[in-house]
Amino acid sequence: MDKCIFCKILNGDIKAKKVYEDDYTLAFHDISPQAPTHLLVITREHFSGIHEIPDEKMEIIAKLFIAVSKVVTQEGLVKNGYRIVLNSGKESGQEVPHIHVHILAGRPMHWPPG
Repeated sequence: MDKCIFCKILNGDIKAKKVYEDDYTLAFHDISPQAPTHLLVITREHFSGIHEIPDEKMEIIAKLFIAVSKVVTQEGLVKNGYRIVLNSGKESGQEVPHIHVHILAGRPMHWPPG
C-alpha cells in the first residue's frame, strides 16, 4: 500500500528506531508512546486486520507473536510485565490500517482498558 506509513517504514522511506526484525516482522518504537516502553511489531506483508488474511497465510500471525515474544525478552520486559494490544478498525482505536501489535510496559496497566 503506497500510503501506509508502516509500509513506508518497511520500504525505508521513513526512518524508525528499530529493535528487532526478521523475514516476517519488524519491531520499532512508537512515535507517540502511551507508556514508558511502547513498541510496535508489524508484519512485513500488508493486511489491515486478521480478517483479511487468507487461511493459507495464517502462519503470519504465529510469526508475529514469535517476534513479540523475542522482543519482550530482548527488551527485558518479562520480569515486571507488559501488555500487548492488537486493534482492528476505527472504533477499536486502530490508526494505521496495517496489522500491528502494541507492546506497552514500564508502568502499571489498568483494567478495563479504554
